[in-house]
Amino acid sequence: MNVQTTRFGTVEVDDSRILEFPSGLLGFSSYTQYALLQPDNDGLFFWLQSTEAAELAFVVTDPSTWVPDYQATVRKEQMEDLQLSTLETAQTFVIVNKYDQTLTVNLQGPIIVNLANHQAMQLVLADKRWTTRHEIVRLTTQERLTA
Repeated sequence: MNVQTTRFGTVEVDDSRILEFPSGLLGFSSYTQYALLQPDNDGLFFWLQSTEAAELAFVVTDPSTWVPDYQATVRKEQMEDLQLSTLETAQTFVIVNKYDQTLTVNLQGPIIVNLANHQAMQLVLADKRWTTRHEIVRLTTQERLTA
């Protein structure tokens, strides 16, 4: 599938990297299909690029890279909506934001992806251990100039 992006131009994306969000993302409910783009071989950060709007994209990462004990609680009805029998067949991502001089992740709003059927959902966790601005990287002066 060819996906139009404002950052990378037209990108050829394998169908296995297309994710369906039946309810959309929080604040973007009308956009339901996204491509998971991997800009480099490190695999720490990905772009969750809307296939429906070239200007709509989010940087995401695997939260376990930054917070080893992180675990999203997925309710039974959410598991059913995603057609998941176990979380071992799912991948969790969190959205990355630049806030002041840091990169933060939203641990209260994880994205759960069923790797078998490519269905995805953004959750809202009530667990107060996790914040919407968990710092993962403090930017240096040079990084701030190029960000």
